[in-house]
Amino acid sequence: MSKVARIPGYQSKNPKQNRGIIGDREIRFKCSLQNVILDVLRGRPGWTEVPGPNSQVPAAQQGTRPSNFQSLPPIPRNSDGDWDFYWCDREWLHQNYDTMFLHEHQKILHFRNHYELTRKNLMVKNLKRLRKQTEREQGKTEAQSFDFYPTTYELPSEYHIFVEEFKKNLGIIWIMKPAAKSQGKGIFLFRRLKDITDWKKGEYQPLSDQTRDVPETYVVQRYIENPLLIGGRKFDVRVYVLVCSYNPLKVWLYRGGFARFSNTRFSLDSIEDTYVHLTNVAVQKNAPDYDPEKGCKWSTQQLRKYLAAKHGVDKVQKMFKAIDNIIIKSLQSVQKIIINDKHCFEMYGYDVLLDDDLKPWLIEINASPSLTASGKEDYDLKFGLISDLLNVLDLENRLTGKEKRIGGWDLLWDDGPIVADDNMDCTPANGSAVSTPNSYLGCFNDRKKQLREIYLTAQSVKKS
Repeated sequence: MSKVARIPGYQSKNPKQNRGIIGDREIRFKCSLQNVILDVLRGRPGWTEVPGPNSQVPAAQQGTRPSNFQSLPPIPRNSDGDWDFYWCDREWLHQNYDTMFLHEHQKILHFRNHYELTRKNLMVKNLKRLRKQTEREQGKTEAQSFDFYPTTYELPSEYHIFVEEFKKNLGIIWIMKPAAKSQGKGIFLFRRLKDITDWKKGEYQPLSDQTRDVPETYVVQRYIENPLLIGGRKFDVRVYVLVCSYNPLKVWLYRGGFARFSNTRFSLDSIEDTYVHLTNVAVQKNAPDYDPEKGCKWSTQQLRKYLAAKHGVDKVQKMFKAIDNIIIKSLQSVQKIIINDKHCFEMYGYDVLLDDDLKPWLIEINASPSLTASGKEDYDLKFGLISDLLNVLDLENRLTGKEKRIGGWDLLWDDGPIVADDNMDCTPANGSAVSTPNSYLGCFNDRKKQLREIYLTAQSVKKS
């Protein structure tokens, strides 16, 4: 009886039986996190963990696994060895990148200066620069395609410019955010300038004052006062984007994601209530009536079905196309700034807010989106997300390199827009006669079936 061919990206009922050698040797990995990513790496066929300080992980720290998941035994501590793949944290990269030599075969998470896109102030600065360049070279009409982020100023450097804008729009709500913090830390809303007096006293001073320490950088943005509500609650959408290269720009969009809901009904009467206005899970999980089983989340597929039923398929398709535009324009804004390295890749977590006209607004971009699961559905989403990311990177060299879809990832941009080969269930009927982008955020995805097909096809192509 012939042996059944192993297909990377799959996990058997007993992962221990699947740790065979892929190609001429096993792939050696390191991981600095202790959540779903470590489960994926340890359970991946043909991958072996390089012994090191993160090798032994208590089960309680390994994320929320489904009951039938069988974890691999911890690898004993030992000295670090050579590695092929390293899912490192940003701090490690900043401390080591400039002094290390990467071999041809090595892949590492994060580009050297990824913060150009993920720090709130730098993201807006780069978007404003590209918008001005676009208006100068292509005209105001094309520059309007950048109208997807709220009016934003950096403080303290643009404080006086902000005050001028504030006085022109008295009564509207503004939101203050630390430029380099996440999980809702340090964020507050205000209507009056005197509401930020305490912040000013603590941190703001004129730039000419050289006697005091430089204050923490903040951004102040015009608050979106008309968010789309579902069940009376505000939400935003987490979208996963994979960048394999900036030169040329190569971008993948993951079909799965989720909408994060606030735990309290929306109202502009209580702007100090973070449970009303901030959808971050790190904030909402502390609400008195938070239900950890429900987690205040919908899958992107659920969201797409709901919006299509209520607003129509064509309008929703237009909205998702606008999200594609946000992704590409934001990446193009840093394309010439990011230090491109063929060894590096980046998985971003985009946070997008919809207003009541289904217009998407870019809120922020995360360089390290959370991979800790809040429940079984969240675990399954993130397990598939990371497994398919490894399939896209293809360290096993099992694919042809010409694939437009790998599991849940769709190739959105490869030095230019990618046109879809076929229409999916969530594509409007009138779109079949024209070229449509290879973008299916929130569409149904039988990823295991698709993976089997592309691996078998790639195997046949390589044999021929």
